[in-house]
Amino acid sequence: MFGEIAPRYDLLNHLLSFNIDRYWRARTVKHVAHILENPDARALDVACGTGDLMLALEARGRASIYGGDFCHPMLVAARRKVGERRSRAALFEADALSLPLADSSLDLVTIAFGFRNLANYRHGLLELLRVLKPGGCVAILEFSTPPNPLLARLYGYYSRAILPTIGGWISGSKEAYSYLPESVRKFPEATELADQMRDAGFSKVRFERMTAGIVALHLGQRL
Repeated sequence: MFGEIAPRYDLLNHLLSFNIDRYWRARTVKHVAHILENPDARALDVACGTGDLMLALEARGRASIYGGDFCHPMLVAARRKVGERRSRAALFEADALSLPLADSSLDLVTIAFGFRNLANYRHGLLELLRVLKPGGCVAILEFSTPPNPLLARLYGYYSRAILPTIGGWISGSKEAYSYLPESVRKFPEATELADQMRDAGFSKVRFERMTAGIVALHLGQRL
């Protein structure tokens, strides 16, 4: 499904979010900038898709940046961007639930709009925790449910009625953009995801709601 929409993925992300997706990624980068400024740090963007967050991480600092995704066409699009921007970021194809990395090998792991697609959230959190060094940080940027009931209903209508129509028309896959609101509906609310992170072993867990709670950025640290 993700392979089918890869050619129009960036266009639709910007269009359907009214270009606010750029702000969400910029906020994520700002929160982890202190790690990125360390030239000895290693950072991985999991479920990197076409590489927008990965490249934004690289542009902020001097850390070594990697991107991983299980969808080959997405990585092909990311590789094209890496070449165009003369990036040194390294890409690899892998399942987020079974990363081909040693324990305690990374200072930072990010995942933007990919965590809700994992088959098992707890397994995913444990895997992210495994590859982090003690003191390392995780940043999970994901869609959420707005806490305001009226806004939640309006957003629900947009995501169920408008988003699949526009997304399907441009991408050619209405199924993919019908999947989006359904996956958000089933995804844990921000406070619940924070609790799951603590249960998995993360410390200093906190989250920031953005755009009235449509999106939430969760941060945690490995002890």
